[in-house]
Amino acid sequence: MNSLTRLILFNRPVVRKVLHTSYRGHVYQQDQRSGYPVVYDRPPKKDNSNFLQKAMKGYSQLKEELALFKKETNDIIAGPDLFQQPDEIDIVWDFNGNQKSLDPWLTVSDKDYKQGYSTCKLELSPDGRAVFSGILDCRVPKTGKIHNAGYCAIKTATFRKSFKREGRLNWQSYNHLVMRIRGDGRIYMINIGNKGHFDIFWNDLYNYVLCTRGGPYWQFVKIPFSKFFLSSHGRVQDTQQPIDLTNISSFGIIASDRAPGPFKLEIDYIGLVYDPYEWEEFAYETYDLHDILF
Repeated sequence: MNSLTRLILFNRPVVRKVLHTSYRGHVYQQDQRSGYPVVYDRPPKKDNSNFLQKAMKGYSQLKEELALFKKETNDIIAGPDLFQQPDEIDIVWDFNGNQKSLDPWLTVSDKDYKQGYSTCKLELSPDGRAVFSGILDCRVPKTGKIHNAGYCAIKTATFRKSFKREGRLNWQSYNHLVMRIRGDGRIYMINIGNKGHFDIFWNDLYNYVLCTRGGPYWQFVKIPFSKFFLSSHGRVQDTQQPIDLTNISSFGIIASDRAPGPFKLEIDYIGLVYDPYEWEEFAYETYDLHDILF
């Protein structure tokens, strides 16, 4: 039984390893938002334990970091998987009823920045699936600082390697993003972070619209990476270029369709697949407008 037949029969893909690339980390972390409140980073918890308890905890954490460093070294020695199986889904995030499956995810809304009144949450359903739900409120606070409001989002926390170094995901062996979802008929937006090393690229996002059907049935979504378009600071860029799949810094889903009211999106899994019959490299024009006009 091949992988495609197995996926159709059981509707559950196989879990395989997703490659990670090394990324140079620093002890000193720059303020990448220039003083703007960062709600995507979890605040540190106050530790009231004594010196001996702290020492034991530090020793335990050191063992975990060394084990993770050993695993990273073995992965580098083994090298990337050059023979990707066609049509076989590799799960990146699987919400299988385990509460720990929600740990890599963070929620944010305009209310967290005091720029609106929307609220949201991410929790497990009785069936063990992730449920992103909340209330979208498009009322604009009367502060005179903003003109639009009404958004809620989930986003992955910063990827960390051993010794708290910042990491990246490497998806270059795949050409499609796949998801099994059950929506409410609303339109959502998928955001893939492609943050570069220089500050001018820190806000680069690749976006694609996620349309949900609504109703009681699950929906299988398969999106080519060639369809994702580049934006920065929420604005679609005139100069487009393909997404760098070796430098995935974040993944998120945002609800901001300008329709006030409750929303609900259930997610079974998020994965990747290689389709050998997909030949498109990039769906949008890559010419330079300056060269055409001048």
